Amino acid sequence: MDERSAEPGPASSGYPGDAEATDDFELAGVPDSFQRLWTPYRMAYVKGGQGQVKDEESCPFCRGPQRTDDDSLIVHRGETAFVVLNLFPYNPGHLLVCPYRHVPNYTDVTAEETAEIAALSQHAMRALSATANPTGFNLGMNQGESGGAGIAAHLHQHVVPRWGGDGNFFPVIAQTKAVPATLSDVRKQLADVWDSV
Repeated sequence: MDERSAEPGPASSGYPGDAEATDDFELAGVPDSFQRLWTPYRMAYVKGGQGQVKDEESCPFCRGPQRTDDDSLIVHRGETAFVVLNLFPYNPGHLLVCPYRHVPNYTDVTAEETAEIAALSQHAMRALSATANPTGFNLGMNQGESGGAGIAAHLHQHVVPRWGGDGNFFPVIAQTKAVPATLSDVRKQLADVWDSV
């Protein structure tokens, strides 16, 4: 039997010297079944709380479509939903697909809105693949405050491009996320290829 597999707690990770340097008290960072995307750089936004959006007038997803695409970072406008860059991206090219209507839950959208949100999410993946060549994606909706929604009052689907090694020590140690392109440049690149993918 491999001696590493017999060691309790963190030492079972299999790294040389773990047994000598680590006790059996499992702390954060111990390997488990979860993959984590740490985003401490978003804390300034999160600390503002759900109180930032009080109504449709203070909702950035309601106000955005009233401005130009450049000003609001809108990549594409559909019939019932639109695609916008996340102002606080997890990764470069992090897109949000939002219905125009100010509704909080996935159960609140119509069949037409549901279909367009799904189609725009797929199209966003194709546009990101054409411009940035990601090796994977995270897609999802956080519902309600306890579900992790940054803006719980207005439904939005996340489309996050991923690359191998895109989570490095910067966010964890320095509370800094390196984003190698401006939001306006990313918006233009995606908008330019949108109709061709």
